Formats: sequence, C-alpha cells, structure tokens
Amino acid sequence: MSVAEKPGLAARAALTHPNFTRYLTARLFIVLSLEMQSVAVGWQVYEITKRPLDLGLVGLAQFLPGLLLFLIAGHTVDRVNRRSLLALCQGGFSVCSALLLTLALRGIHSVSFIYAVTILLGIVRSFNGPAGQALVPQLVPKEHFPNAVAWGATVFHGATILGPTIGGLTYGFFGGPAPVYATAMVSALFAMVSTLRIKSLVAPRSKEPATLNTLLAGLRFIWRQKLILGSISLDLFAMLLGGAVALMPVIAREILHTGPWGLGVLRSSPGVGAAAMAVVLAYRPLRRRSGTAMLWCVAAFGVFTILFGISHSLPLSCIMLFLVGASDMVSVMVRSTLIQLGTPDEMRGRVSSVNMLFIGASNELGQFESGITAHWFGTVPAVILGGIGTLIVIVVWTLGFPELRKAESPA
Repeated sequence: MSVAEKPGLAARAALTHPNFTRYLTARLFIVLSLEMQSVAVGWQVYEITKRPLDLGLVGLAQFLPGLLLFLIAGHTVDRVNRRSLLALCQGGFSVCSALLLTLALRGIHSVSFIYAVTILLGIVRSFNGPAGQALVPQLVPKEHFPNAVAWGATVFHGATILGPTIGGLTYGFFGGPAPVYATAMVSALFAMVSTLRIKSLVAPRSKEPATLNTLLAGLRFIWRQKLILGSISLDLFAMLLGGAVALMPVIAREILHTGPWGLGVLRSSPGVGAAAMAVVLAYRPLRRRSGTAMLWCVAAFGVFTILFGISHSLPLSCIMLFLVGASDMVSVMVRSTLIQLGTPDEMRGRVSSVNMLFIGASNELGQFESGITAHWFGTVPAVILGGIGTLIVIVVWTLGFPELRKAESPA
C-alpha cells in the first residue's frame, strides 16, 4: 500500500525526506533561540523604562530593516544557494545573541543599545524568512508540500511554546537576561549546523541581473494573483490590528500580577493552540472550501483577542491565547500553500520576500501599533480595539476579495 493509501503514513509523508527533517531540526533550534530571546528583551526593556511604548519600539526596530531590504533580499534568495544563505542568517542570529549577552554582562542598561541590536536582528530576518520559505519546496515533492507546511508549522509553534517558557523561567531563576541570551546564542549555532547538512535537490537557477524590473517581479506577480494578494493582505491587516504580543509584559505585570514565568506561559499559549491545530491539519487536511474556513478562523481570532483583553485571570487569558493561536494556524496553512505552490521556483525568493514583509508588518509593526494605542488609550482598551479592528477587516476583505470565499483546498 502506498503512502497516499495509508492515512497514518500520508500524515507523515514529508517526514520521510531526510533533508526536510534536517530543515525542521534547524527550524526548531532557531525559533527556540529567537523566542526565548524575545521574552528576555521584552522584560528587560520594560524593567528599564516602565513604558509600553518602548516595547512597541522594539517591534518597529525589527520591522524597518525588512521594509528597506525586502526587494534586495528576495532577489538575493533567487540568485544564491538558499541553504547557504539560510545557514549564514542563523550564524547572524547567534552573533546578535552574543551582542545582547555582552551588554547584559557589562551591566549596560541603555535601551538604545538594545534597539541597535534589534535592528541588526531585523536585517538578518529580512533574508532569513524568504530563504527558509523558498527552500522548503526544494526538499519535498510537490504532492507532499502541504504536509510539509503542516509539520513545519507544528515544529515552529512547538518551539514558540518551549522558547518563551524556557526564556521566562531562565530569566526568573537567574534574575537577569544574560543566561537567556547565552542559551539563545548556542541554539542558533545548532540550527546553523543542521542547515549545513541539508542537500537541496534542485537544478541551478538562471541568475538574472539585479535590475529594477527583476527586483519588482515579485510585487507584480502577487498583484496579478488576486487570491494570493487577498490572503496575505488579510493576514497583514487582521494581525496588525489584532496582535497583543508586544503588550504581554505589561499585561503580565500590571493586570495579571505575575512574573517572568507567567509572561513565558502567556507567550507560549498561542503556540500551543497553533501546534495543536497544525497536527490536526496534518492528519485531517482541508479538502474543500479552505478560503471560507480561513475567513471564519480569522474572525474567531478577533473575537478571542477581545476576550483576552477583558480577562483578569491568568488561566482564562491562556485559554483565549490558545484559541487565538489555533484559529490563526488555519490562515497560515492556507496562505503558505497558496503562495509556494502557486509560484515558480525561480521567483519564490522574491514572492516570499514580499510575503515576509507583510508578515513582518503584521507582527513587528503590529507591536509598534499596540504600543502606540496602549500609550494613548491604555493597555486593555488597546487589545480590545485591536480585536474589533480585526473583525472589521474580515468584513471588508470578504466583500472585496470574493476569490477568498471561493478558494478550494490548494493541497
């Protein structure tokens, strides 16, 4: 009986490819590194300034390099060896962790230096994201790609569960961020080693000259593909308004009255929900009406964000964040499969770079938006208004992109 004929084997089809499992190992270590580091940076910055706005500025510092470099990053990914570029980026993350470690050991408490390192992190991320996304279709056959997306998401969100928890507990146990940064540095090095063991099986691509026409090719492709445009722009605006991650240090301290360990649990909760949903989708993939399912789940994301905003209980807040992560996972699955399978290999870097810019805008710029609205209106109103904004976006996109309602499973 073939893999396709055995449901259990079909659900693990992508894991039968050694290069893909090496990629997953690297992904696990690099996300662990970035997530535990993110908790430490957030807690350290808030301890220094006591201002939510400064947490938003951390997100802005990571987003701006991607905005400036996304065209160059996408073109680079389509010209060079993607595995080597990804390994180089993971080495760059390790260097950034080493810089944060140095600042902590020297007792430097200036947020300006921390912002400088987060800008370097943003530069590395602008190349890392497109390289990783464009590499995966080279590691598995086309028919196994949706399954690869599911397992990639499972590992990613498993790391977002462990990373914040490890970061928060380590910060609290040792009473400072230095051990967190040291662990993040070593984890990034493990990721680089695993990536260097990957052997991507793909024919060499033609190296187009870096002209304005080739740099803009990814933007033009997405503009013509309305289904892809609708899905990634929906994620941009819904998550931009509905993200509350940047405010979690404030919520943990001022509303839920917990410490770094509680912040770690909060940060992990969306990952638990997303990982659980990813496993469900690996075994029971969307067969039809995937676009409609995505729209309903993004709406649920907004509702659960509002409920998280009004919660004053740590267990209830964790449950709401679990549901936030689970509902977001459906959108991630549908969007990722649409983009990678609908894009020619020679353009995947440029298209992935645009997609990563949108993701960066929804995440890092969303942190800045959350910091600003919290500064203006207060933390709880900022979260609630963000959830309401997500619901408004859903209505507008449902009417403006009928292709989303009609989309069937791309698997």
